[in-house]
Amino acid sequence: MPERFHATAIALAGKAALIRGASGSGKSDLALRCLAIAPTPLIPHQARLISDDYVELERRGRVLIAVAPPAIRGRVEVRGLGIVTVEPSAEAEVALLVDLVPGAEVSRYPDPMPHETVQGMALPILRLSPFEASAPVKLLLALAERIAGSPPGQD
Repeated sequence: MPERFHATAIALAGKAALIRGASGSGKSDLALRCLAIAPTPLIPHQARLISDDYVELERRGRVLIAVAPPAIRGRVEVRGLGIVTVEPSAEAEVALLVDLVPGAEVSRYPDPMPHETVQGMALPILRLSPFEASAPVKLLLALAERIAGSPPGQD
């Protein structure tokens, strides 16, 4: 049974990050900036939107899947413009939680990376200051490293 979760979800090569924060904290803005970054040698995949504002999470065996509710699939809120339509990813395996926090709360070297259990699954938490210029790259880099199978900072 899917559970509705207040977050914006983006996907990179089948892995999802759930961006969490209070209303107006920058979830949609950060997701939009991630979607606008073209693949590079550092981040070799294009990010895609799963869902903006809320997402449905469903446990399937040993994985947690993020899916957009049909009413908002492919839509992202762009403050100042309204609702914009983008090509969405249908679903992805949740690999990372992203908590939006003030810059002073971002650890330089989170070792070990904090975790939280969601629907019985332990997920790493990346704390980001959403309006830093490097925030979308940091998010995508952390997600790309989850795809490669190593936690951020571990080679």
